[in-house]
Amino acid sequence: MFGWIRVSSSISAVSSVSLSPSRRAWRRFKRQRLGYWSLVIFCALVLMSLCAELVSNDRPLLVRYQGQTYFPMLKDYPETTFGGDFATPTDYLDPFIRERITQGDNWALYTLNPYGPNTLNYFAEAPNPSAPSRQNWLGTDDRGRDLLAQLLYGFRVSVLFALALTFTGVVLGVVAGAIQGFFGGKTDLIAQRLIEIWGSMPELYLLIIFSAVLSPSIGLLLVLLSLFGWMGLSDYVRAEFLRNRQLDYVKAARALGVSNGQIIWRHILPNSLTPVVTFLPFRMSAAILALTSLDFLGLGVPPGTPSLGELLSQGKNNIDAWWISLSTFAVLVVTLLLLTFMGDALRDALDPRKAD
Repeated sequence: MFGWIRVSSSISAVSSVSLSPSRRAWRRFKRQRLGYWSLVIFCALVLMSLCAELVSNDRPLLVRYQGQTYFPMLKDYPETTFGGDFATPTDYLDPFIRERITQGDNWALYTLNPYGPNTLNYFAEAPNPSAPSRQNWLGTDDRGRDLLAQLLYGFRVSVLFALALTFTGVVLGVVAGAIQGFFGGKTDLIAQRLIEIWGSMPELYLLIIFSAVLSPSIGLLLVLLSLFGWMGLSDYVRAEFLRNRQLDYVKAARALGVSNGQIIWRHILPNSLTPVVTFLPFRMSAAILALTSLDFLGLGVPPGTPSLGELLSQGKNNIDAWWISLSTFAVLVVTLLLLTFMGDALRDALDPRKAD
């Protein structure tokens, strides 16, 4: 029996050794239960936000009226289609229209939350901002917009912006760090001085100036923040390249006549990605906070765009409407906690000192 135990343990040890580094890292990541479930929950929230139109919308998914099938989410129908008096786009929150499309054999399939991000319910029973109720589960903001829809669509804007900003920051940071670390010498010295000069630029003042001169847009914010968001990562990549370029496998590649580009791309970069991958969740957290802060100051996304920062600003201006600040703050805290837990688990999973 003891021999069987020794054989089985040796087989498991051989199988663990035969796994690729990425598979071993994934196994270590899954053992970090807090980080693993944070990744699952975060991906579920992102997926739900990407399908926000199917979850929260002021138009029904499907309407069956007088033997005809209509798809309001794909096409605008006038009120006269459903027995109204005007040829204007149908307001599906109108009690008269709701009665027309649901009486008799007619039926309508609504989304889980029958409000869009900019829907104004002109038939609301309470003044705005209204507290949570059966009609508006999380209440409304000071303009009468449903808070749940605002949070769902605002979360999507924040996550997509963070992903785009993280991608551009990683590309610029890896390129800058790789050039400095691989060539070293005068190239590294000159690049470091230029980065120090560029890093001393007042980022917030530049954002204020450009926001005053140009019309606010998400693209403008992405460009401006991308110009400054890569410098932290470039230092990590530079340090990895400075260390790895002295190793034997790089010297062997040089002796074989491999070009510098091939050495950087195929040899050093894959062995220098640990700080880059570990950096991603924390970079996304910083991007979400940056967008929220700028929106809170009125320097962020264009008016009318769902925004967590704009909701926080409303909460500040409407202290009595506690549901605005509380729900928005809860979404931010949960999002940042999930990203932090993911980053900690990812850092432990990529640590070569951790045993399998």
